[in-house]
Amino acid sequence: MAETTTRAVPPRGFRSAEHGWPQLHRIPRPPYRLPLVGDVVGASRRTPVQDSLKYARRLGPIFRRNAFGKEFVFTWGAELVADLADESRFAKHVGLGVANLRPVAGDGLFTAYNHEPNWQLAHDVLAPGFSREAMAGYHPMMLAVAERLTEHWDRAAAGGRPVDVPGDMTRLTLETIARTGFGHDFGSFERSRPHPFVTAMVGTLSHAQRLNNVPPPLAPLLLRRANRRNAADIARLEHIVDEVVRRRRADGHAEGDLLDRMLETAHPQTGERLSSENVRRQVITFLVAGHETTSGALSFALHHLSLHPDVADRARAEVDRVWGDAPEPGYEQVAKLRYVRRVLDESLRLWPTAPAFAREAREDTVLGGSHPMRRGAWTLVLTPMLHRDPGVWGADAERFDPERFDAGAVRARPPHVFKPFGTGARACIGRQFALHEAVLVLGLLLRRYELRADPAYRLRVTERLTLMPEGLRLWPERRTPARVQAGPEPA
Repeated sequence: MAETTTRAVPPRGFRSAEHGWPQLHRIPRPPYRLPLVGDVVGASRRTPVQDSLKYARRLGPIFRRNAFGKEFVFTWGAELVADLADESRFAKHVGLGVANLRPVAGDGLFTAYNHEPNWQLAHDVLAPGFSREAMAGYHPMMLAVAERLTEHWDRAAAGGRPVDVPGDMTRLTLETIARTGFGHDFGSFERSRPHPFVTAMVGTLSHAQRLNNVPPPLAPLLLRRANRRNAADIARLEHIVDEVVRRRRADGHAEGDLLDRMLETAHPQTGERLSSENVRRQVITFLVAGHETTSGALSFALHHLSLHPDVADRARAEVDRVWGDAPEPGYEQVAKLRYVRRVLDESLRLWPTAPAFAREAREDTVLGGSHPMRRGAWTLVLTPMLHRDPGVWGADAERFDPERFDAGAVRARPPHVFKPFGTGARACIGRQFALHEAVLVLGLLLRRYELRADPAYRLRVTERLTLMPEGLRLWPERRTPARVQAGPEPA
């Protein structure tokens, strides 16, 4: 792709937020607003999600912000989000940073507009790639990649050195999706620097977010150099993916992995196949979405485990009990780590690595019985605040507590209050893949290491459309093999 645009063209019938909310004045907004630029007092271009959390705490379950003359409506109240989850009245909206990714991902599963036919075609062709049978087939490859991680951490532990948690989790999850989905090895653990795919991906994600902070008419002028860098990043991503696909076509099939399905599988009803261009877009989508959010989830979970030794001890005891002395856990044994899964879910509650999703009205409607929305009007669900709604999670919602995901507690909560993977038909297709991988890796690391935190470290969250702990280092210490205790599994 020689040149990128700074804004994607929305589908026909799209209406901007201010035109789609007939009574916008009833929705609270920040008190200080400057002409032309909007609500910029005290705002940071680097942390728009965390800025929005501050506004949300002050303004309530639905509020609006203005940027360069355009109003954007944010929603996080549990009752309102439950209403937005109604698929008969609301659908996914591709806007803000997600739309800014269309120059690279086009009509891939994550960035496709609802009216584009390739979304349904790709979804139907690829969904079997995340079945239970397919997941069991991926499990040995996940173990093989995790072994490369533990070899790396063993060397650090032997030398008393810290590990770069976000960097290592990114290497792990990139290699996992590359090998399981596309039969490709990026050699991430053999590199002293991130793979060029990761560098280009971070560049495109950061650029997509940056576009939201520049007036559209001025973007070509103000971002001329950044646009050239972004075009180069996109070209690099496309070149890498094209080479992966070329090798597969030359080498033949790979036993039904995702790339094999993209290249060889026809739609079961229509007989349609994905075009070469769409295959490229889907591969980029899976490589980016399939590792970026999972690496963040693992990093946040390891951060919390290092700060809560009582939680880590309980999770480690579960791993010892459930997995026993087996050198490697089987596929079925991963799902039995119920407490480890609670740790992961609680980490995703506090810091959902995909921190927002947008919903648009299919027809004229009223949100929550109070806020009229015309067809095409949309709102951004602020997931970290939904996950902190005190009416659902209690006055201590900021506290890390895996017991919130005890089976009884989950049943007692209303639906649609925990949304780390989005909602509805367009929710993350790879959710089970990500959960299995993350629980497996946490189990393996807990069984092998004690995790020591830097007492001076204070969590800083970096934003590039996704969320990631910044500068997180931990000291892994090899465990003495623990005596496995027999006992009943926790409820």
